[in-house]
Order: sequence, then C-alpha cells, then structure tokens
Amino acid sequence: MISLLKSAFWGLAGRTPCSAGLLQNSLKVLSAGLKTYEQPPDYSDVVLPERPKLKFFSKVPNIKKVKKEMKRLRDIQGPAQRANTFVKGQYGIVAMGGGYLHWGHMEMMRLTINRRMDPRTTFAMWRVNGPYKPITRKGLGQRMGGGKGAIDHYVTPVKCGRLILEVGGRCELGEVEPVLSEVAKKLPFPAKVVSKESLAAMRQEEAERQLNNQNPWTFQRVVTANMLGIRKVVSPFDLHHHGRFTGKFQLKGRV
Repeated sequence: MISLLKSAFWGLAGRTPCSAGLLQNSLKVLSAGLKTYEQPPDYSDVVLPERPKLKFFSKVPNIKKVKKEMKRLRDIQGPAQRANTFVKGQYGIVAMGGGYLHWGHMEMMRLTINRRMDPRTTFAMWRVNGPYKPITRKGLGQRMGGGKGAIDHYVTPVKCGRLILEVGGRCELGEVEPVLSEVAKKLPFPAKVVSKESLAAMRQEEAERQLNNQNPWTFQRVVTANMLGIRKVVSPFDLHHHGRFTGKFQLKGRV
C-alpha cells in the first residue's frame, strides 16, 4: 500500500519537472514496518484445582506419640530422589542445597504467594510435607548430662534438587518470577526459580558435561582404581556419589 502511494505521488510530481526537486526535498513519506508479535501460549489444557492456594501446615504433626530421633544428617545430604520433577505446575522453586524448613519458612511462603497471586488464573501446590522431624533442645543454663532434651520444634528436611513448591495456571514466568524470587531469597538454603524448560535444560547440561568430559582422571576413576591408597580416606558417602556432593552442598564443577 505504501509503495503504491509513493508511486502515485512521484507520478504526479513528475508532471511538473520544475517543482519535482523542491517537493522531493521538502516532503518525506514515513514508512513504518509491521511489528511481529509472538503467538500467545495456549492454556486450553490447563485445569485449575478447586483450592488453588497453598494449604496451611500445622506446627506439630498429627500423630499420637512422637519419638525423639537422632540428627540423621543423611536426610539433607546428597541429591533428592523424589519430588525432583514437575507434576502439575509450570514454574517452581528448586533447592540448590540441603537444609531444614521450619514452620515459619512455610508460613512465609504461604502468605507471600497466596496474597499476591490471582486464584482465578493461577494455582500453587506444595511439593514438601509439613514439619515432621522432631528437634530437641535443652533449657538455657542446664548442666551436661541428664539424657536427651525435650522436643522443641519440628522441621522438614530437604535435599539438593528437590522442588519446594509449584505454581501454574494461565500465567507466564514474568508474572510469577518476582514473587518466587522474593520467597527463594528468604529460605535457609540456596534456592532458584525454575520453569519446566529451564529445569530440563539444567539437567541436560549436567549430562552433557559428564558425557563430553575431556579429563580422563575423574574422581570415579581415581577412587575405583584406588590410586595412592585413596580408598582409606574416602567416605562411603563420597564413594557412592562420586564426590559430586560435599555434605549438603553440590560441587557443580565436579564431573
């Protein structure tokens, strides 16, 4: 259309050669290109649950008698074997290290997300259980001995790579990322906001790094061959995970 208008205008101007140069210098036809927008996502298959908001967790587990437990640091060490993939949501918060979630952390997440999300288009769901592991503590000023202290509170152990919660519905990452980032910064362990695609890309990058490794002297080969008698000082935990984890933290550069 613009090209037709240009040709018609310069055709009229060409009939008067004396004014053609003057018109060409004084008039300028502005032509703006058409903007191309991305096709909006299709939310036809998204089904919102009856209760889209995060549910309330009790401070104390609903059991008759709670037994005192040992620390069992293996509950927060190593990679998570369950709840490490998405189920219903498209976005979520994944733990990049191990730690314990207190009831206050869960209330912080619940109140922050429920207040700032639109239940008509968005839903959120937990991927962790309520506090169930008892933590004992003795009173201030007590002497040593006297047995194990009384139960003080309950926590939920979390391993590296576990999803804390999921958010989904008819929304995009840019709408929920500020809220999830604000929540992830307040957790007692390093956490990251991910989507289905970014989580799959992260796992694919780890697999490719291990597949395309150019260094033949990997931790697994050195320990398996027992070079310099290293098996004497390597723990069964490191032997099982090939040195990719140090306690509750993951060594990203280790292959």
